[in-house]
Amino acid sequence: MSPWFAVFLGGGLGSVARYGISRLFLAFDVRSAFPWATFAANMLSSLLLALLVLKWTQALQGRDALKLFLAVGFCGGFSTFSTFSMENYLLIREGAWVEFLGNTVFSIVAGVIFFVLVARSS
Repeated sequence: MSPWFAVFLGGGLGSVARYGISRLFLAFDVRSAFPWATFAANMLSSLLLALLVLKWTQALQGRDALKLFLAVGFCGGFSTFSTFSMENYLLIREGAWVEFLGNTVFSIVAGVIFFVLVARSS
């Protein structure tokens, strides 16, 4: 499979999964100033990327198209830094400083913690 096509396909599926997470949170009527759907997508994507990079490297040896599909494509389409940035802007605009700081700090720290935990479980 072409590397470009692998990234394209993974990105599309990651984007659809990201949309599904948003719809899921709406279906369960999770309404809050805190952007839970974006947080969940970013944390799941961070966990998957940590597993890919730190745990599944041997299993994916020589499977470059699959690595590109999952790491660059799916994780790239599933995680949402642009949405994270926009939602933080909206929190600032609305004066929701606690939620803004919580979202920023919690998202970054939790994402890094996934990598630390996966690395330690090796």
